[in-house]
Amino acid sequence: MFRIVRKKELNPSVTLMELEAPYIAAKAKPGQFVIFRVDEQGERVPLTLAGCDPEKGTVTLIFQLVGRSTQKLAAREEGESILDLVGPLGLPTTLPESVKRICVIGGGVGCAIAYPQAKAFHAQGLHVDVIAGFRSKDIVILEEEFRSHSSELILCTDDGSYGQKGFVTDALKARIESGIQYDAVIAIGPIPMMKFVCLLTKEYGIPTIVSLNPIMVDGTGMCGGCRVTVDGRVRYACVEGPDFDGHLVDFDELMRRNNTFREREAECRMMRAAEQAANRR
Repeated sequence: MFRIVRKKELNPSVTLMELEAPYIAAKAKPGQFVIFRVDEQGERVPLTLAGCDPEKGTVTLIFQLVGRSTQKLAAREEGESILDLVGPLGLPTTLPESVKRICVIGGGVGCAIAYPQAKAFHAQGLHVDVIAGFRSKDIVILEEEFRSHSSELILCTDDGSYGQKGFVTDALKARIESGIQYDAVIAIGPIPMMKFVCLLTKEYGIPTIVSLNPIMVDGTGMCGGCRVTVDGRVRYACVEGPDFDGHLVDFDELMRRNNTFREREAECRMMRAAEQAANRR
């Protein structure tokens, strides 16, 4: 059992949880993930680690309420426990020693994954610019954390309600064309966002790493559910990723596969809304 020591609602659909998991916290590195199971009837769900504290023996998860399992997880309170937390899984994010200046780009809840990477590389002495994009001001997360662990933070909102108006690609292109030279870009967020970041950086010859989130079951490379096509070859994100060269990823195929359960996820959101409405009566 893994006890919840801290819980915080970052916005109406995104929750932060810190759980006791000393063995995972001692070994986990930025870019790796865990698989949780709330109870014996629960499904196995992967989440990239948003942080870990080896001294406290805790790991931090930041997740969006999408399906039934994340709703069940969000319903647990501080002091309660979940049944399983397996990890660290996957390969940590690495950069060549020649990289001195990078741009870390996060989109929406993907910022939860981008944050530990920005923090780690900033602590190593790299010049780390962060571009964080959200639909609107009311769903912005981790702003102060990014400011504390980056050389510069650029916030973007689609509707212009906060920060710069526009997409993360607009901000990135403006910086590149202003003369800023990045040795690498890391992009984490919705698949379309990562795709268009990669199309842009390919024009300028900037190496780009993306963290992929395909459908996953066992997390050990046995089920094949997490397969993605990279440079024309089938790769398994759970053991060969989740990081890949973004210029080689077949994003269109990834989007098709990830939409497999979209209708079921929508049903779960409707059921949750109905339950909340009933509880308010």
